[in-house]
Amino acid sequence: MAFDVDGARRVVDRIMDDQLEVWRDSAGRTDDVLDETTGRLVQPAPDEELVWDGLGAVMPISRPAITQPVGGSLAVEPPTTDYQAVLPVSVPPLRRDDVIRVAGSIRPEGPRDPQLVGRRFRVSDEAVGTYSVVRIVRVQVID
Repeated sequence: MAFDVDGARRVVDRIMDDQLEVWRDSAGRTDDVLDETTGRLVQPAPDEELVWDGLGAVMPISRPAITQPVGGSLAVEPPTTDYQAVLPVSVPPLRRDDVIRVAGSIRPEGPRDPQLVGRRFRVSDEAVGTYSVVRIVRVQVID
């Protein structure tokens, strides 16, 4: 007997309202050139290729938690710089260091987080989880 995931798929599809692009540097860092003035590796342009684009979502892994400890004082956990990308299962397999760019949003009222539009995130853990309806990867802010 197969488990019906249509209800979960409909809920997840409503969450995935960011227009995302996945970019990959096929040669990795092996073709980068050392800038002797700055001491930084410079990528030749164009260096990345578009691997996938479509609907997904980028969101913080967790929001700062406000709890009521003993004595009634408030404690606020520091925010994390880690985000997670929620992608359809059909996205090709991602690799560490792939770059996910938030190109826009299809939400009629505007993006869930307008500050994420145009930002780029590097895939730091491509194996957080794949489920019947969604693939989740951990990403970190690049710029």
